[in-house]
Amino acid sequence: MTGGFANPGLVADSIVDLCGALGLAVAMMSLRRRDPRGALARRFLVAMGLVAALFLLRALGWWSGSVLLSRLALACAALFPLGALIVTEGMLRRHAPRPGKIAVLAGSLLLVLAGLLGFDEPGRAYDLALAGFQLLTIAFCGLLLFRRDQASLTVSENTSVWRLGLCAFLILPFALSDFRELLPGLPVRLGGVGALLLVSILLVTGGAAPARRQRFAMLSLRVAAALLLGFATALVTPDAGFAHAARLCAVALAGVLAIALAVDALSSAFDAEAPGILDSLARSRAQTREALIAQLATHPLFGSARRLDEAALADYDPAILRPALHGIGVLHASGRGWPWPATDPAAERLAALMASHAASHLLVLGEAPLDLLLVTVPVVSADPATETALALVRRLLATAPSETTA
Repeated sequence: MTGGFANPGLVADSIVDLCGALGLAVAMMSLRRRDPRGALARRFLVAMGLVAALFLLRALGWWSGSVLLSRLALACAALFPLGALIVTEGMLRRHAPRPGKIAVLAGSLLLVLAGLLGFDEPGRAYDLALAGFQLLTIAFCGLLLFRRDQASLTVSENTSVWRLGLCAFLILPFALSDFRELLPGLPVRLGGVGALLLVSILLVTGGAAPARRQRFAMLSLRVAAALLLGFATALVTPDAGFAHAARLCAVALAGVLAIALAVDALSSAFDAEAPGILDSLARSRAQTREALIAQLATHPLFGSARRLDEAALADYDPAILRPALHGIGVLHASGRGWPWPATDPAAERLAALMASHAASHLLVLGEAPLDLLLVTVPVVSADPATETALALVRRLLATAPSETTA
């Protein structure tokens, strides 16, 4: 062992790198689960794997003092431009110009050999060559993406190109901070933070615009909370200067982003293994309303649901409820969104009906004759996604033919 643990800078660098490796590994597993056979996904996995291996080997090399691990990390860094090029080719769906591809391949191999043979000492010349080669390759890839034939790509593919290019440009300062010989004044290497931000932003930018805004807000909240946590930790640390505060903020930010990626990935995996209500109905072969309700009864949310027809509603004046429920889909027991005042006869009867069955939601399946489904949703499950699922379930049940006759 070397004195790495006694060096606060190396400790912070290694923790940031380990968090970066963890976050990239989680993102790789998520990408493979989503598209296990996609050609572009495999290219992304190669590039992300090189960066994850770089962070992991470099951190282990610092902690163990192993020269071999450090040189293997340099080899991964030298191969990253090649990974960036194959990702660019995959996004463009065409090969890069042959001279450029040969130059990137030759440069990567030469730098790999130089690192493995120990020509990285002294480090400044090797760092300068590696940084220059990486910047030139990224510029070359950016030029290929900028000059692409937009007509040959779909709208979503063109949008993905712009997003990736913008993200790569934004994290460039983080990547340059890893070259300590070129930027000796920086208190901590931020390459791991940059990689985590890149992966987080790319995952955020998918989906519809409202969902993107929500995910951006959540990501911004995580970043702000992590930085505040690091700053607060620095305040309670005796004699903590700017360098130590910066290290604490970097460690907190890297840890929060890595944990967030892991939690999101686990949540998605659990959701996939336990199909929800809508997924169960989408796979169902039931043809009637009764069969669908019977299948819903196996779901915890509908396990205690009560279906009431007009005969069961005799005590609540169906003649008053029928016109009041015309055009109504789902009612919440709290009265939120009800179109009648609380003193309206229909509102009074509906409130009494839901209270007598301890129901939180009322689903109107039929109006003539009345066909109602009372559901009790636990408070911990009453989120917007559940509300949307209930509305969609009600629509599916209402349009399904019923075995009963009027």
